[in-house]
Amino acid sequence: MTENDAEKARPAGDRPDAEQSASWAAQPAPQQPDATGLGGHATPHTGAQQAYPAEQQQYNPWSPQAQQTQTQEHPAQGQYTQGHQIPGQQTPYTQPGPSVYAVPQQRQAQKSTSGKLLAGVAAIALVVGGVAGGTVGYLTGDGSGGSAVNALDAPKPAQQTGNLPAGSVESVAQKLSPSVVELQVSGRSGAGEGSGFVLSTDGYVLTNNHVVEVAAGGGQIQAVFQDGKKGTATVVGRDPTTDIAVVKVSGVSGLTPVELGRSDDLRVGQPVVAIGSPFELTGTVTSGIVSALNRPVSAGGNGDQTTVMSAVQTDAAINPGNSGGPLANMAGQVIGINSAIYSPKSAQGQGGESGGNVGIGFAIPIDQARRTADDIINTGQATQTFIGARVQTAPTGGAQLGEISPGSPAEKAGLKSGDVVTKLDDRSIPNADALVAEIRTRAPNDKVKFTLSGDKVIEVTLGGQPVTPN
Repeated sequence: MTENDAEKARPAGDRPDAEQSASWAAQPAPQQPDATGLGGHATPHTGAQQAYPAEQQQYNPWSPQAQQTQTQEHPAQGQYTQGHQIPGQQTPYTQPGPSVYAVPQQRQAQKSTSGKLLAGVAAIALVVGGVAGGTVGYLTGDGSGGSAVNALDAPKPAQQTGNLPAGSVESVAQKLSPSVVELQVSGRSGAGEGSGFVLSTDGYVLTNNHVVEVAAGGGQIQAVFQDGKKGTATVVGRDPTTDIAVVKVSGVSGLTPVELGRSDDLRVGQPVVAIGSPFELTGTVTSGIVSALNRPVSAGGNGDQTTVMSAVQTDAAINPGNSGGPLANMAGQVIGINSAIYSPKSAQGQGGESGGNVGIGFAIPIDQARRTADDIINTGQATQTFIGARVQTAPTGGAQLGEISPGSPAEKAGLKSGDVVTKLDDRSIPNADALVAEIRTRAPNDKVKFTLSGDKVIEVTLGGQPVTPN
């Protein structure tokens, strides 16, 4: 673990990599051939082709003369007839025998007219297509002969002078950026950089323990502000169990403190903004949403319960160097401290260094950080909430209590070694880390209800003890 990395968190589970796809093939419908193979009229029974003699081919039934003759001889045209014979021909239109309904003359005329109309429409479409194509070519080619228009010749638009819209990423960045600090840290065991944010006008800055711990034994910390000013900082106090630290920048005044929000009413899906110095890119702003709440995470990524926290998960881009920076709501209020990222093995660089953002970052809830920072500033030491019992994950789920310290809050409440905790108040406890994280989000002297396996409920008054940094 290096101080310039947002620490790796244990993966919550494996994700499937396989993707599925499907395709469809459509077979064209088979064309039905003409029953006769000749394209002529067929009788319903035999399908025999009826051919017209030469006299009929010379006779045009739709000529004015034919129409007049047919009107005189057949005043009731348009009706279905049997054995109808066209004037001027010897062969009947239909065969004798079973009744065959010929197409009425008036409908046949409509069919012919429709064909002509469709041909006309097709011609119009071709003409329109040609005209449209010509018009496009004319406009594209600037057929008017005027001079070309060049965007480089256009004047600059007026500068943006209005107020930024409330609740926008821009407004959050404008409000918070002056309060975000880059921390350049060095010590005997290494060097690196991280982020922090201003708590007071006289130089108190809140950050992560893992950002400054390398300088705790006589190292150096330099704070770089948004306007480029620099100042020397010293560690006031730190808490490895919650990954929180407070430093004080000397020789400064009139700083802009952040506005602290609250994390107990966060909602999954609400938008958030992260600000920090990833990869030494000072003042970087990213945005996203709250992806999950109350996520038990070990900031060290090695399963050590001493650094387990109940984190706010976000997909806002958090990278090495963002550690200690603020995670804010859209009112510009700080609701968490960016502390860790999930870094799968496939994303890790050489030497085991943490990889970049994969959309899974974790922040310490500000309610917990506020309480710890207040203890550090007032007493120089953090206070840890505890129950005085060892804990491990039960084989069937839940947190199984082990050795219980004499006189501890656990013993006073009547808890016994072997008890399995399944809920703390209304929060489900699936494993040991979840119980540790939930206890640390509470304050000393808080009363909580432990639900044990078998639905037995025991009330416990949480204790507090000073934290001795490593």
